[in-house]
Amino acid sequence: MFKNLRKKLIGDRHFYRRIMMLAIPMIVQNAITSFVSFLDNIMVGQIGTEQMSGVAIVNQLLFVFNIAIFGSVSGAGIFSAQFFGKGDYEGQKHAFRFKMYSSLFVGIISLLLFSFAGDMLISLYLKEGSDVGDITLALKYGKEYLTIMTASLIPFAITQTYVSTIRETGQTFVPMLASMIAVLSNLGLDYILIFGKLGLPELGVKGAAIATVIARFAELFIVVIWTHVKKDKNPYIKGVYSSPKIPKKIFGDIFIKGTPLFINELLWAGGMAVIAQCYSIRGLNVVAAQNISSTITNLFNIVYIQLGCCISVIVGQYLGAGKIEEAKDADRKMLFFNVVSCMFMTLLMVLVGRFFPEIYNTQQSVKDLAKEFIIISALAMPLCSFTHSTYFTLRSGGKTLITFLFDSVYTWVFLIPFTYVLAYHTTLPIVTVFFLVQFTEIIKVVIGYFMVKSGTWAQNIVNK
Repeated sequence: MFKNLRKKLIGDRHFYRRIMMLAIPMIVQNAITSFVSFLDNIMVGQIGTEQMSGVAIVNQLLFVFNIAIFGSVSGAGIFSAQFFGKGDYEGQKHAFRFKMYSSLFVGIISLLLFSFAGDMLISLYLKEGSDVGDITLALKYGKEYLTIMTASLIPFAITQTYVSTIRETGQTFVPMLASMIAVLSNLGLDYILIFGKLGLPELGVKGAAIATVIARFAELFIVVIWTHVKKDKNPYIKGVYSSPKIPKKIFGDIFIKGTPLFINELLWAGGMAVIAQCYSIRGLNVVAAQNISSTITNLFNIVYIQLGCCISVIVGQYLGAGKIEEAKDADRKMLFFNVVSCMFMTLLMVLVGRFFPEIYNTQQSVKDLAKEFIIISALAMPLCSFTHSTYFTLRSGGKTLITFLFDSVYTWVFLIPFTYVLAYHTTLPIVTVFFLVQFTEIIKVVIGYFMVKSGTWAQNIVNK
């Protein structure tokens, strides 16, 4: 029995070599990005609680934008991966065009929204509820940061169009290199501009925003130039701008499959922002503590997030090539590998998490609260890794309507009302509220297990 279970859940050396060749550059890229964000966060945190809280709120809003961009390219990405697996580069070219149109649309809408309603959105997170911090100052710093950060929206949208397509061909080194150069530039500029080094004025949160905008443009230039120079490695890019047209059938197929996925990503990210707003009703100390906690959590989460992305690439390529059973086998083993990997990450995060908040220049009550948030997030990580893998499994086979129900409907119908009631209508400590909300993930684990086990997700969608 154990032998059969081992064969079912554990792959051979070739299997893990393939995963690592794909995953390691992606993990390294995101580790560097997260680590620089981590250092960036610490630098802003050295200025004061209000500055840190204002930037944290804006980053929560930008998180919704980032996920919306991810959703806008993800629908076409399903087709792109399968077209590549099939060897149909013309089809992949049309998928790329669809990505470009959709990501620019999201970028322009977001630019207008943040420009005209940014103050109102930031204010939603600022409530009196503790003796820590000044919400008027937090709003001021948040507005300063958001005003400059809007210049990065369109470059980010275009970059993700290119990067997602490059990854779908199995090439992850160049996106990693571009990201490394961008984030290291961001880090250096952060230090210079935030604290006023090399004879430049001390700009504080404005300096952090300027550094990020410059880094976004640097990453864009590297990725675009490499893609167009290396046409032999990116055959889909040949003539991609010679015509704006997308065949009606491909456009219709991507739109039908991609729209639920885009709406799902947008609603899910919006849902996370609403949940953060529910927590913020308990005071600025909670906003600051959650910012500290999420910074280190994001650093550790990259392992399961990128392994989940690998599922969409590897399984998607198998499905596009018509290898249905191989796709199911690979998915099962990758899902198991992801969860086991995250158990080790949980232990590591619990060990180092208690020391991390002490780096910040903020009140001790904020640091103590952040430590408790970190431990809870670490314990929930294996559950999140399973549901994340489940999401990408369903998506790889084009089951975007099911992913919509699994992700967004669950979030808005159950999770948000549950969090709202706990935060607004009970006297439970915020730590207890946070724990209960995080561990509702168990419900999704059970649902996801049966959906993946059914195997109905495993289908080829480019040979129909």
